Amino acid sequence: MAADTPGQDPAGEDARISSLEERIARAEHVEKVRQGATEQQADDGSRLGNRVLAELIGGLVGGALIGWVLDKLFDTSPWLLLVFLGLGIVAAFRNIIRLTTTKRPDQ
Repeated sequence: MAADTPGQDPAGEDARISSLEERIARAEHVEKVRQGATEQQADDGSRLGNRVLAELIGGLVGGALIGWVLDKLFDTSPWLLLVFLGLGIVAAFRNIIRLTTTKRPDQ
């Protein structure tokens, strides 16, 4: 009955397998050092994503705020709001493109 059930081999882990895994890990580390590859930090992508989001929101809010204030000042509602909102969007996308197309120093 016990032979019919799947599971771990009762003999235990083979020392040759653990030795092979250690040698593979060392060889991979040596190869990474030889190629000069640095490991990407886990938060690099989220940091860039947060920066892109901040640029987008900042451009939209900044343009809208400046346009709204100028509309109230010159009584031209809603034209300056729309103009500066458009300029804020253009500036935000320009900054986002600049952020994402610059090469990092390790490339």
